[in-house]
Amino acid sequence: MSLPVPVPPSWKDLGKSSSDLLGRDYPFHAIGLEIKTKTPSNVSFKVAGTRDSKSGVIAGDLEAKYTENKYGTVLTNTWTTSNVLRTQLEVENQLAKGLKLEAHTSLNPDKGINSGLFNLTFKQPGYHARTSLDLFHGNNITSDIVLARNGVLVGAETNYNINDGAITRYATALGYSAPDYAITLHGLSNMRLFSASYYHRVNADVEAGAKAVYNSAASANGMNLEVGTKVYVSLRQCISMSLNPPI
Repeated sequence: MSLPVPVPPSWKDLGKSSSDLLGRDYPFHAIGLEIKTKTPSNVSFKVAGTRDSKSGVIAGDLEAKYTENKYGTVLTNTWTTSNVLRTQLEVENQLAKGLKLEAHTSLNPDKGINSGLFNLTFKQPGYHARTSLDLFHGNNITSDIVLARNGVLVGAETNYNINDGAITRYATALGYSAPDYAITLHGLSNMRLFSASYYHRVNADVEAGAKAVYNSAASANGMNLEVGTKVYVSLRQCISMSLNPPI
């Protein structure tokens, strides 16, 4: 009997384990704070902020999220210290199973800048596709897809300009995902930027990862390498280390 085929990660999450280990877990030159609360009526609040230790600039936001599980709807409103108001509406599994509709709007009253984005996501076992359209500047449609079979992941992304009737950007990816490790290869920026990442969950207490990036368009120093590891000392403490040696 064959095992059920899982839903693969989205295009933006290919290689995410390695990227998080090497990037998110090392907040150099900044101090961050995040507080989350949740009410019995499915409303959650989050306050987050960071202070740059070099410039002293503080950036933060206040987020309120309402979830209606019966109708698969999530409404999120965010107000930032830059006086930007963001609204996000998500509706999932209502029109069809695996179909998710998203609308994102952003307003800056001081500068009079508006933006709107409409996302369409459809995911099934072995298949994950997304399409995005800018509602205010609808000249470009960005689409991506990831296919999976027996741990092998194949993905592609394109940006199509409606006015020119041409593909202006494309990228591809190939990877393999296992329960304790993952390998991902990317060809980005119209196949001019290449990256290879590796993530390994060595055991319950140790994670390791590496990422190499090669820019074929760079005149010098086109190669970059990062390696990192995380060791969990206890349930509440961990030690992380990252190296970025010159090549």
